[in-house]
Amino acid sequence: MESRNNVTYFVLLGFTQKPKEQKGLSVIFLLFYILTIMGNSVIVVTVSVSKSLGSPMYFFLAGLSFIDIMYASVFSPKLISSLFFGQNTISFQACMIQLFIEHLFAGSEVFLLLVMAYDRYVAICKPLHYLIIMRQWVCVMLLTVSLTAGLLHSVIQLSSLYGLTFCGPNIIDHFFCDMYPLLKLACSDTYIIGLLVAVNGGLICSIAFLLLLISYGVILYSLKNHSHEGRRKALSTCGSHIIVVVFFFVPCTFMYARPARNFPIDKLLSVFYTVITPMLNPLIYTLRNSEMTNAMKKLWRRKVT
Repeated sequence: MESRNNVTYFVLLGFTQKPKEQKGLSVIFLLFYILTIMGNSVIVVTVSVSKSLGSPMYFFLAGLSFIDIMYASVFSPKLISSLFFGQNTISFQACMIQLFIEHLFAGSEVFLLLVMAYDRYVAICKPLHYLIIMRQWVCVMLLTVSLTAGLLHSVIQLSSLYGLTFCGPNIIDHFFCDMYPLLKLACSDTYIIGLLVAVNGGLICSIAFLLLLISYGVILYSLKNHSHEGRRKALSTCGSHIIVVVFFFVPCTFMYARPARNFPIDKLLSVFYTVITPMLNPLIYTLRNSEMTNAMKKLWRRKVT
């Protein structure tokens, strides 16, 4: 691939070129990354060791936390080092690897959120058949399908770029390697590739978001037949899912369900779904879930004593 290109590395412009501002931002993003790793790791460990959290919902929640750890780790270490040390270059191959891993876990999260919505639908609308439908092997299969779908999505995205030629310039007006900024630098005709990216990325986000809204609409409508306590518990659980869905899908849909163009707001939205959302997910799920918080307290007491 490199022999076809004059470009062997890219320069990431990031957010600012002022050293003092870069140092300040590096500290902020380092704090965000630490909170992301700690929060999601606590969820993975708590679900793994707590017998009270053996339901499919927590199995998928642990899977989501693992994906968030990997997803945030694609961007944050490089972003933090670039801001702190001023090393804002990335090799061509490293750029492609970052792009591949980014779409692998982003795509996996899209499909896993659909699976989690289906899990809540079965739990609330078909409670008597829940344990039969959501058996352990079914949950493992659904998680595997989500990861496989994310892998397929990522392969398609990367394959579309590998047919292009990059002859310069090599300056990316972003803080990581993404599809539209890279398409802007390609010397080849990118019109068809741009449409493919919009279909493979934007259309998937849009359809998944619509399906999620419909599914939660059905769930909320079905709650009218439940008891007050049942409605309260179901609303608390579904509320957490809906917040996560909105935080993830609204920026994602805006970024990819459009023609191959770049806008000034893209960097801010990218920070939101690559850095902020993985950090907030543990807070959203734990603060609104008494079972999770109680399990964390028991685990903490066990470690202390």
